[in-house]
Amino acid sequence: MEPPCADDARAPPGRSPDDWRSISQRFRESAESLPSPWEDIFGPLRATRADGIVVVGQVGQSLDGRVATTTGNSRYINGAAGLAHLHRLRTLVDAVVIGVGSALADDPRLTVRHVPGRNPARVVIDPRGRLAPTARVLADDGVRRIVVTGQGERSQCRSAEIVALPAEGGRIEPAAVLASLAERGLRRVLVEGGPETLSRFLAARCVDRLHVIVAPIILGDGRPGFSLGPI
Repeated sequence: MEPPCADDARAPPGRSPDDWRSISQRFRESAESLPSPWEDIFGPLRATRADGIVVVGQVGQSLDGRVATTTGNSRYINGAAGLAHLHRLRTLVDAVVIGVGSALADDPRLTVRHVPGRNPARVVIDPRGRLAPTARVLADDGVRRIVVTGQGERSQCRSAEIVALPAEGGRIEPAAVLASLAERGLRRVLVEGGPETLSRFLAARCVDRLHVIVAPIILGDGRPGFSLGPI
């Protein structure tokens, strides 16, 4: 069964996929409301905090809150509808952020492919300089690539902008990451993964909106989407 997705389920029938390019452009360049159902889903991402930053987190999970099997397989969780939703989010933000664990495990491109639209800047949080320069996220396609590393660490990724920030116990504070991105004109940010990175942003109260796509399956044992203490 194809996992459902709220925006696809409510989209007007017969809408051309090419419409999304103009909708995403309107979102970025105009205060005019988006056509239904997009305003309800994506309109809140226009609102920013006092610092001008807005952060959206996204996770695709099973009914029992798992984002992957124990072996790391997630192919049955994010179906076509969920991927389209994720790629719509990518077109609306200035930057998409992942942790180095996701970059090493999945080697993602973080580009927009399932809908028409522009590619956001790609950011990898890599406190200890583990990311290889051959990672697909660093492909030179004209889009900004940023590697956030710990001060004093050496990054091999010379094709990317290197941002060195204080790292306590091998971790960089989410607020510091966001501030450094804002200084570079990247104020609307999508935190895409993995679970540890998204959980750290949530625990630091740095996520303004959270989009959760739930697939109609139960994995049982597997990797949880969040790892949080009491809130």
